[in-house]
Amino acid sequence: MNHLLSFSGHRASPAAGMTSRQRFLHACRCEPTDRPPIWMMRQAGRCLPEYRALKESYSFLELVRTPELACEATLQPVRRFGFDAAILFSDILVIPEAMGQGYRFRDTGGIEMAFPLGDINAIRQLSVNAVEERLDYVSKALALIRSQLGGDTALLGFAGSPWTLANFMLEGGSSKSYCRALALMKEAPETFHLLCEKLTQAVTRFLRQQIEAGVDAVQIFDSHGGLLPPGFFEEGSGRWLRQVIDRIGKKVPVIVFSKGTRCWKSLFGLGANVISLDPRVNLSEIRRIFPDHLAIQGNLDPELLLHLTPEELRATTGRLLEKMRGRPGYLFNLGHGVPPAAPLENIGAVVDTVRRFDHTSTL
Repeated sequence: MNHLLSFSGHRASPAAGMTSRQRFLHACRCEPTDRPPIWMMRQAGRCLPEYRALKESYSFLELVRTPELACEATLQPVRRFGFDAAILFSDILVIPEAMGQGYRFRDTGGIEMAFPLGDINAIRQLSVNAVEERLDYVSKALALIRSQLGGDTALLGFAGSPWTLANFMLEGGSSKSYCRALALMKEAPETFHLLCEKLTQAVTRFLRQQIEAGVDAVQIFDSHGGLLPPGFFEEGSGRWLRQVIDRIGKKVPVIVFSKGTRCWKSLFGLGANVISLDPRVNLSEIRRIFPDHLAIQGNLDPELLLHLTPEELRATTGRLLEKMRGRPGYLFNLGHGVPPAAPLENIGAVVDTVRRFDHTSTL
């Protein structure tokens, strides 16, 4: 049975003796596992000495665009920590680039787009017609990663959400105050809809491309979801996320990470299999309000990796695990990405604590 069939047609098996891939997929489906699977957002990054060695010879964009290098960067954290899932080494801004709006990293830090989307004519110039062709290097990287991982470790693809991408594209890069997307949505909704419709098409095509290349699941990063005021999430982000997920179909599990969003009713109705949570919510409360069929991912505060000792992190991680004990459908992760300065022994302490946790007994 290939990976496309395994999500919709695989029958639950006993939890004992699971591979990492089985554990991950069972958790996504809210089926029993021996323990929660663990991976970390930005697990391939500047905290790893082997990654820093790569960066001495190659730029970030070279790593992203070269399949062999992207494969190596993806596999490094799995080799070191034995995560249950590897996530493709790439960037959410490959989609704007494939549509005709390139990006680079500023010398002073942050992202700079090749140009800001100044008016509707600039938006009209964006094209979704060559997304797959221009991002073929991603398919090649995924094929290499899949062959290296074999069948025991899960492989995740990802993309940015239309709302989050629109913020970068309209601001012209990273910004201290993302305001243009919200202003456009309020003042020129037809123009905003045109941009989001194009982005929805591009994101859908890119995720389908990754699924065809062999990923076991995909995560959509709605990293700017929390910028939307109460009452605006559905119009600004939710409707577009729902369209993407609906168009992907049920081939693989879909994880949504909408940082800072508290519009639970909208999140529950997206059609995602897993909702990933930022660190500002309490898992005990989340467990109470989340429907049983929806898996939960998160939510250790990544800043704690910088400030706690390994033993303190073991205790903190254990408390999070206890809050979710016996709840099918829990994936351990951070509430955002691994900080570049996170000590490796701290990451290792978290991973080891999750591995040793007996999830099968009930509260």
